Amino acid sequence: CDQQAIMVLISALDNALNSICNAEKKGKRQVLLRPCSKVVVKFLTVMMKHGYINEFEIVDDHRSGKIVVFLNGRLNKCGVISPRFDVKLPEMEKWTNNLLPSRQFGYVVLTTSAGIMDHEEARRKHIGGKVLGFFF
Repeated sequence: CDQQAIMVLISALDNALNSICNAEKKGKRQVLLRPCSKVVVKFLTVMMKHGYINEFEIVDDHRSGKIVVFLNGRLNKCGVISPRFDVKLPEMEKWTNNLLPSRQFGYVVLTTSAGIMDHEEARRKHIGGKVLGFFF
């Protein structure tokens, strides 16, 4: 029996952000992401709120679903932080300094007890959480 290497999907979010980053580097206007997960949708919502992507539509094939993201060329880099480290409020500054190029722009996305949000909103709501990823 000859064994074949089977690719397994480790992180849907990582896959999605890599696809977006690569499409953005090539200057494409839209990109198709699959599979679709709740975390990916929330992450994209945060990016859309800050104007880094235009909009996205969720395509329902009766499986895990696909997302079509429309890009606007503002995104320089986005990535996932794995494992999802705990971030306490006082440590937030350290994380933003490590991940983002400057204090003026860019966001670290956290998953908190109050939902998935960027670091500024978490600081306003005075809650910590686990770090999901970043974009700038």
